[in-house]
Amino acid sequence: MESAAIIDTGNLTKQYGKQTAVKDLSFKVAEGEIFGFLGPNGAGKTTTILMLLGLTRPSAGYARVCGMDPLRDAREVKRIVGYLPENVGFYGDLNAFQSLHYIADLNGIPLRKRLERIGRSLETVGLTEHSQKKVGTFSRGMKQRLGIAEVLLKEPRVMILDEPTLGLDPEGALQLIELIQSLNRERKITVLISSHNLSQVQKISHKVGIMIKGAMVASGSIDSLAKASFGVADGGYSLEEIYMKYFQEG
Repeated sequence: MESAAIIDTGNLTKQYGKQTAVKDLSFKVAEGEIFGFLGPNGAGKTTTILMLLGLTRPSAGYARVCGMDPLRDAREVKRIVGYLPENVGFYGDLNAFQSLHYIADLNGIPLRKRLERIGRSLETVGLTEHSQKKVGTFSRGMKQRLGIAEVLLKEPRVMILDEPTLGLDPEGALQLIELIQSLNRERKITVLISSHNLSQVQKISHKVGIMIKGAMVASGSIDSLAKASFGVADGGYSLEEIYMKYFQEG
């Protein structure tokens, strides 16, 4: 039996004046999936994410997250959805513990739960021994892990990650990808990950969607897209080859 859709859009459209950033976008992400959200710069991925988060209003169509409207049910959606932007912002003069304590306070997490969640989040991302270090001294990889720790404070049902491994060295990127996989596997967190690193997306995603010029041109498992593109589904084609075929045709 197919899992219920945690993310669901129907004919979702966003226009800025005469420019259409997202056009008739319809896709679903099932509970417990890792969904790779792909496309070149300017394809409409970030605009779609903003609509899923309730940070911009659709021009037409609908978006639902856990069955809720991100605009009408903004507080409830933000409570269960964690978002890691491409460039995570922290106060450099605060240490890791203080940063998470501040974010927990902003999210209204009761004090009695706060310390427990902060400790667990730091342990999960491997930053316990760095909890008293100022974030301004952190490498990009450590900041990305701290960003995920911040997301985990909410105990989210959904994580939306925008280019989480951008700028990381291969070892740091691998560690972050393995962390995302473990959170999905062990905590059953549904993940939407936007990335240009197609080999990483292929490694962890259950399904992918490819956006070109504001429209979703393909969505499904990598095997199903390989069969649609090349007539085979035996793992003989990489996600990069599949993506480039759609990109060239688009």
